[in-house]
Amino acid sequence: MTLRAVSIGLLALCSTAVIAEQAGGPPRLPPGMAPGYLALDAVPDSAALLPPAPAKGSGTEARDKAAAKAALSAHSTPRWTFAASDADLFSPKATGALSCAAGFEISPQTTPKLDKLLRRTIIDFGFATYRAKQKFNRDRPFETNKRPICTPDQDAMLRKDGSYPSGHSAIGFGWGLVLAGLVPDRATVLVARGRAFGESRRFCNVHWQSDVEEGRVVAAAVYARLQADAAYQADLAAVREELAGQRQAPARDCAAEASALAGG
Repeated sequence: MTLRAVSIGLLALCSTAVIAEQAGGPPRLPPGMAPGYLALDAVPDSAALLPPAPAKGSGTEARDKAAAKAALSAHSTPRWTFAASDADLFSPKATGALSCAAGFEISPQTTPKLDKLLRRTIIDFGFATYRAKQKFNRDRPFETNKRPICTPDQDAMLRKDGSYPSGHSAIGFGWGLVLAGLVPDRATVLVARGRAFGESRRFCNVHWQSDVEEGRVVAAAVYARLQADAAYQADLAAVREELAGQRQAPARDCAAEASALAGG
């Protein structure tokens, strides 16, 4: 399956699942999508977990618009560049986003078991946002302000996918939590990098601040649920053994990353 096909599949996941539930059946993955650790009907229900999306004219919406306006000033800066990089969830480099925070290179070649675990949790963290996305169907910032996004090739797909809450934020923050448990001496910087991963969506002009914040809440709920999953725990144990061996230094320019992310 190509990168574009996988991206379309994940964004189509929400509507596919809703169709299945409306028909009286369980939610299901689109054809060709590998499963996560949790059964789709067992992931935390974001529609029940989260408050409604900010109402028009509310103080929260005003805060979101102010944050979106501020983020637009980062267009064409290093922060914008890193935001575009953080948008990647499916290339071989995707799981390496938190390498600097972890203190070692994360990739299919250097840490294959960890890479596999993180990729599998994409479905768990991302899918858990779908019920709220479908319930509130919030427009994205670029649909309102008509300004560019950092991944223009995803414009059409994003317009079909509700903005609240952010799936990328749930995935990035979830990865930060997973890695913090594996590398506890770097927990602070890992959770902070997972937070910044979600903030990248605001700098990309594809999510509002509250979308990003509530994505973290979904991530926390999913992470808690994963602790009771036997397959996840078995893979986690295998990853701990893998990380006990020799680790390679991050291939990314960590100083440049830190400088770019310092602004938000």
